[in-house]
Amino acid sequence: MNQTARKPNIVYFFVDDMGYGDASCLNPEGKIQTPNVDRLAREGMTFTDAHSSSAVCSPSRYSVLTGRYNWRSRLQKGIVPVYGEPLIAPDRLTVPGFLQEQGYHTACIGKWHLGQGWDFVADRDTFCPTVNFGTANIAAESTREATPAERESWRSAFSKSTTGGPTTRGFDYYFGVDVPNWPPYCFIENDRTVGVPSEWLPERLLGDNQASIAGPAMPYWHFEQLLPTWAEKAECYIKDRAAENDPFFLYLPMTSPHTPLSVNKSFVGKSGLNNLYADLVIETDHVFGRVLDALDRHGVADNTLVIFASDNGCAHYVGTYTDGRGNGEAAMELQGHYSSGPYRGYKSDAWDGGHRVPCIARWPEVIKSGSRSDALVCLSDLMTTCADIVGGTLPDHAGEDSVSMLPLFRQANDGSRTTVVHHSVGGKFAIRDGRWKLVLCPGSGGWTHNDAEAAKAGLPLVQLYDMQADPGETCNLHTAHPDKVKGLIALLKQQVEDGRSTPGVRQENDVPVDIWKLHTMPDMDPAILDDY
Repeated sequence: MNQTARKPNIVYFFVDDMGYGDASCLNPEGKIQTPNVDRLAREGMTFTDAHSSSAVCSPSRYSVLTGRYNWRSRLQKGIVPVYGEPLIAPDRLTVPGFLQEQGYHTACIGKWHLGQGWDFVADRDTFCPTVNFGTANIAAESTREATPAERESWRSAFSKSTTGGPTTRGFDYYFGVDVPNWPPYCFIENDRTVGVPSEWLPERLLGDNQASIAGPAMPYWHFEQLLPTWAEKAECYIKDRAAENDPFFLYLPMTSPHTPLSVNKSFVGKSGLNNLYADLVIETDHVFGRVLDALDRHGVADNTLVIFASDNGCAHYVGTYTDGRGNGEAAMELQGHYSSGPYRGYKSDAWDGGHRVPCIARWPEVIKSGSRSDALVCLSDLMTTCADIVGGTLPDHAGEDSVSMLPLFRQANDGSRTTVVHHSVGGKFAIRDGRWKLVLCPGSGGWTHNDAEAAKAGLPLVQLYDMQADPGETCNLHTAHPDKVKGLIALLKQQVEDGRSTPGVRQENDVPVDIWKLHTMPDMDPAILDDY
């Protein structure tokens, strides 16, 4: 058994769109119970000031796996599109790639959403017709039987190997889906689809917090199979690797509690909130429990670092009632549950509700059980943490925005990270420096408070908050502390220009970086920047 190995195994359980307040150990007043996440908190260290680098999916995943802020890549806003090109450059060192060099076996099971490198051009009508949510006749293209020409196009496309998926970016093994609510609706193993999609996804699986884009699917495809499949695959992988001498890195990016809100029957109603999102959080927690149990069962728990985290905050539009209707997050809020906890905003936002996430680590041989850290951390810190753990050295062109968490695990200090840069779905920036946070937009930077509308309403271009005195970001102090505003802008500009936020040789960003993005607010006078 490799529990006696010098290097620890690493399991990274990465949930999708779970808010800070959805973990009951972080939100005792919340209405959702997560006993397995709570178990990890009792047995490990809870981080109360942890942040994803972005408030949405693909960019956050990029930072986890590269140790680099997503906005240094070509993805300056939004996410990798359907059938999109790989976001991680082929020559960029990733966490699994680095650990491979250190003798680890590496596996990814679950959602990728960083581009697979499909070897075909996706004709919109044949591969991904857009769902029209404004009509009752939703995704009409998916209701008809696939034509022979469409099936031939799909056969030709999906019989080829992908060219830029996980096994080309440092993973020895991959089993998952690209994006659960986007085509193709099939499993992917290593660099090939498991079977060839031959049917349109049925209309009943589109809309109402299910799939959002019509497209080719495997026959009898259904979303309820995803979580049990990830659990079974993870259990088998842990069993197999526990019998080997080499350490392993298992990256488990869940497809939940993100839509599709397809909850298995035994979990429907478990939350007591008449709310599918809440039920899916509970089912996700159950899968996490199966992973923890597998580590115990196969004797590797003591020498395994387990990290639980979310890619961003909860989406404000989920949480509908079990009949597929309702008013989103308010359906839970009316019952006293707040997915963002005490923080403002939701997924997509530069406000903390968009990117302050549950983050808990357990490593029995190193981390004191029941411990807590209020230090500032970012999910991009995984890469340097791994390097520190195994005694390796990262090259200057890797992990540019990654700070080791190992001293925090050992409770040796309060953390060496003092700043973190936040990024919204619209590409709006915010920067945190100690207790101070500066947001460079008049609204949320995301979906909950449109920036163009906020600008028209006369709200100031910048927001300055004292996160120690005002963690809910309710009082904008930009007029009271103009020097602090200018100082934080200068700090952000320096980190952009240096191509890194950590000590080391200056690096180049992949594309020019605009920290203001005034073009997203067409009525804003560029002269306003003269004040800064």
